[in-house]
Amino acid sequence: MADILLTTLNARFAHASFGLRYLMANLGELRERAAILEFDINQQTRDMLEAILARNPRIVGIGVYIWNITQSTQLIADLKRLRPNIIVIAGGPEISYETQEQELAKLADHIITGEADLAFAALCRRLLAGDTSCERIIAAPLPQMEDLALPYDLYDQRDIEHRVVYVEASRGCPFKCEFCLSSLDIPVRNAPLDAFLDAMRNLIDRGLRQFKFVDRTFNLNIAIGKRILSFFLDQLESVPDLFLHFEMIPDRLPEALRELIARFPAGVLQFEVGIQTFDEGVMQLISRKQDNAKLEDNLRFLREETGVHVHADLIVGLPGEDVAGFGRGFDRLVAMKPQEIQVGMLKRLRGTPIIRHDETWGMKYSPTPPYEILQTKLIDFAQIQQMRRFAKYWDTVANSGNFVKTTPLLWECSAGGSPFEGFARFSEWLYERVGRHHGIALTNLTEYLFRYLTEELNADAGRVAQVIYDDYQRTGRSDTPPFLRPHLPAELRTVDRRAITAPRRQARHLA
Repeated sequence: MADILLTTLNARFAHASFGLRYLMANLGELRERAAILEFDINQQTRDMLEAILARNPRIVGIGVYIWNITQSTQLIADLKRLRPNIIVIAGGPEISYETQEQELAKLADHIITGEADLAFAALCRRLLAGDTSCERIIAAPLPQMEDLALPYDLYDQRDIEHRVVYVEASRGCPFKCEFCLSSLDIPVRNAPLDAFLDAMRNLIDRGLRQFKFVDRTFNLNIAIGKRILSFFLDQLESVPDLFLHFEMIPDRLPEALRELIARFPAGVLQFEVGIQTFDEGVMQLISRKQDNAKLEDNLRFLREETGVHVHADLIVGLPGEDVAGFGRGFDRLVAMKPQEIQVGMLKRLRGTPIIRHDETWGMKYSPTPPYEILQTKLIDFAQIQQMRRFAKYWDTVANSGNFVKTTPLLWECSAGGSPFEGFARFSEWLYERVGRHHGIALTNLTEYLFRYLTEELNADAGRVAQVIYDDYQRTGRSDTPPFLRPHLPAELRTVDRRAITAPRRQARHLA
């Protein structure tokens, strides 16, 4: 039993809630009267409700995000029907903006907007003391990182062994990109570095090997970035199987960081690089500052001189950019050879100033989460649908690492040689045949690729079969697909029963 129950619905079981752990860590003397209970969005609301009521809490604090707002609203509604005396406090990014317009805000007893690390504890103290004068909607003062207790001891052994563990050395973002919630999170604040690194060392000692940094601007402060990289580089001497994920500013990679990054072995570092667009006019429209020449130089350095796994992001549907413009940017990015390109659809996140372009650029968004773009002045709905399929198939074919050698054939074997145009044609061809962009078995997808390349693009069947066979074997499969056998050398036509250990995902991208 606990007086305070902290809960949320994670996107999946493998994600551990960072926000709940920060709230728990900063409850002070109330921590011993509190508990964390996590769910995921695939669970039934009734089952979650049963688990909450079994704890008989006086206060339920729930973290609300874009991926769980619908289920969270239903959960709170049912909770208040059954136990109206339980005090519900909601917080999180999704409820922090345009709060009054949301149904959830009408159901919860209290809403805390902004970073609630300290404000939640203060509100719980008042409520448990019987104070009935607390405001319904509380705008949390921005906490300084040195005032916060770190939450890392609240990751338990199950988290360390089976889930994504999030860490942060800083909060905030100095940039003002209008599509991003981080543009509202100013200024950048850094965690006390000595205490933070001590916590990281403790996690390593407890067996954690994969760290996902949620900092928006890991490489903003060069001195701090150097210390963090140096710390983990030192740990590699005794713990060689570390994996570190960072988000980086794409056009900021001075020599001091390059020298350290180049010393990490392949497979340790993954950088998420938010590029979003290469169009200078579009960048100006959305208040994004980015030096494309420096960006390109940095990505080429990462790919040619380091073992970093590069995950780069582009956005479809930005105001002022049509499909052809996106395609030019896509081709430019493909030439830089990141291992993964995440094609994302523009979302109208609550509170972001992207809405100022709605009338001028004909921006129409879905009113339901995740609020994706439906059409713009330059991209109609049918084209948006085509781009949505493009994004899904690119993730399945190119980003999966299953077709490292095969994917380039889709444009190398077609007239023009544009990666965007080549893959877009394949995307529509595949959709006409399968009618969906999910649940396609690897063997079936492999055959579709072979058929498209040989029948639609008239590529040499022997060459295509060999390339696809090489990719197929790299995924850990030990058989030879029947449709490839007639086109392969005799020694490869029989079923190979060798035991092959599948490499981890990052390793698959090594050609």
